[in-house]
Order: sequence, then C-alpha cells, then structure tokens
Amino acid sequence: MSSFRIFSAGLLLSALLVAPWSMAQGVRAASVEIVQPYARSTAAGQAMSSAYLSIRNGGSVDKLLSASTPVAAVVELHSMSMDGNVMRMRQIAAVDLPAGQAVEWKPGGLHLMLMGLKQPRVVGSNFEMTLVFEKAGPVKVQVEVAAPGAAPMHKH
Repeated sequence: MSSFRIFSAGLLLSALLVAPWSMAQGVRAASVEIVQPYARSTAAGQAMSSAYLSIRNGGSVDKLLSASTPVAAVVELHSMSMDGNVMRMRQIAAVDLPAGQAVEWKPGGLHLMLMGLKQPRVVGSNFEMTLVFEKAGPVKVQVEVAAPGAAPMHKH
C-alpha cells in the first residue's frame, strides 16, 4: 500500500472518530444556549486552567452568576484586557447576557478560571460543569479539554 493511501486511510479513520463529537449540539436551558464549551489542558502539577464557551441568549436579559465543577476547588468568572503592554485579569461578579445576543468567552477576554484542579486536564477528555444563571437557573454542560492555543472543532 502506498504512503498516500495509508495517510488517506488514517485521515478517514480520524474523521470518523471525531465526527460524532463534532456534530454534537449545544446545551439549551430556557432561552439560553451554551455552545462549544472547552478548557485548556494542563501539565502534571498545574493547579489552574481556563475554560471558554459561547452563550446565546434567545430570550429576555439574563445573567451568568457562577460556575462550578467537581474537577476544581473553585471556578471564577474572569475578564482579561490589555492596558498598554500590561495584561489585566480580574474576577467579576456576574456577566450580563443581553436579549437576543451571544456572549463569547475566549482567550484574551472573558473566561472561566478553574483553580485548585484535582488532577491534570488531558486533551480529548471532558468533565461536567454547572453554570448558574439568574433566570435560566443551573445548567450542566460537558466541557471538552483541548491543547493550549487550540479550540475543539466547531459543533454544528
């Protein structure tokens, strides 16, 4: 078998293994939809990581109040901004979710800070996180772990 055929067969097999995950839908609760939640992987002994997602609000104004997960001692809502050449990260009490809009949580902006990790986060694994909204209430999501600098494939 030629190298090209072996390579092509490997690509096809990879696509088949990833396809069910990449076709998954977001989680919806009331008028809020959580899309593509993912966290960064960690090295052994690393006690912190960050998580990202998109929250689409199809209803009236809501607010993300908090988050928790069994894999970390604490989850904080954070914002990050640049002040000249200085990165500023701060904990925030809540995040407003305007009616009919999406709020993106991404590197360099809003993120969920996972502190006191109980074990390393491994690429390809996942874990449960509960997001608590003012109106939609608690919503459980599965968070996929991706390599630093990478995001999981877009879910359709």
